[in-house]
Amino acid sequence: MAPELILRAMTRAELDTLVDWAAAEGWNPGRADAEIFWQTDPEAFIAAEQGGELVGGGSIVSYAGRYGFMGFFIMRPDHRSRGLGRKLWLHRRDRLLARLAAGAAIGMDGVFAMQAFYARGGFTLSHRDLRYQGLGAAAAAQPGLVDLHDIAFDALLRYDAAHFGVARERFLRAWIAQREARAWGAVTAAGSLCGYGLVRACRQGCKIGPLFAADAATADKLYRALAAYMPGQPVYLDVPENNPQALALARAHGLREVFGCARMYHGAPPQIPAQEIYGVTTFELG
Repeated sequence: MAPELILRAMTRAELDTLVDWAAAEGWNPGRADAEIFWQTDPEAFIAAEQGGELVGGGSIVSYAGRYGFMGFFIMRPDHRSRGLGRKLWLHRRDRLLARLAAGAAIGMDGVFAMQAFYARGGFTLSHRDLRYQGLGAAAAAQPGLVDLHDIAFDALLRYDAAHFGVARERFLRAWIAQREARAWGAVTAAGSLCGYGLVRACRQGCKIGPLFAADAATADKLYRALAAYMPGQPVYLDVPENNPQALALARAHGLREVFGCARMYHGAPPQIPAQEIYGVTTFELG
C-alpha cells in the first residue's frame, strides 16, 4: 500500500522547492517571488507529503478574510495521475473557505486543461488571462510618469484596491520594495494617480505586473517605460482577455501569445474596472 498522504502547513524552505518545481514547468517565477509571497501570508502554503517527502503543494492566500486566491498548485511529476492532486486541491479550497468571512469570493488562474475539474469544485469561468511575450526595448522618458516610490503609499494602496478588489497592504509593500524591479506611476496634471505598473526580474527575462491604467494611452506609456527595464531580454505581460484594449496594446508592441489561464471565481467576482486592467499582477496570488 502507498503511504498515507499528509496535508499540512508548508515550511519556508519547502516554498523554495515549490518555486523551483514551477520554474522547471516553465512558469518562470520572479527572483523574489517566494519571499514576497511568504511575507504576504505565511499561513497560505499547504504541503502534500507522502512517505516523508514533499510531493505537491499550493497557496491559499487570504486578503484580510475578505477575498481569497488559490494558486501555485503543483504536484511532483512522479506523483501525478494518482488522485493525490485532487485531494490536495479540495483540501486547499475547503481550508481557504474556512479562513475567509462568510460569502467572500475566491479567485484563481487555472490551466485550461483543468477548467472542468475546477468547475466541478464550484468555480465559474470569468475570462481568460493570456500570457504575451516580447523583447524589452530602450525607450525615451515618458511624460506624466514618476517613480512609484514618489507616490504616497496610501494613495497607491487605494488605487490598487480599486483595481484588485480589496486592499492588499502587506503584499503591496513587499512587491514595490523588491530590489530587482522597477515601478512607475502615471499622474494627472492635478497630481492624482491614474495608473501604475511594475516590472520584476524573473528566471528568464522579466514580467510586467500589475499594469493598471485609466486609458489606453496611459497604459502604452507605462508599458514602454516598464519594457525598457531589460532591453533585448524577454518581457512577459499577462493580459486579461476581457479588456480588448489590453489585447490591442500587446499586439501593437509585437508581443505574441505563449500561454494562458482561465480566471475563475468561487462566489461573486470582485467589482473591478476590467477596462483599466492591462496586466494582472501574478497568476499565483492574483
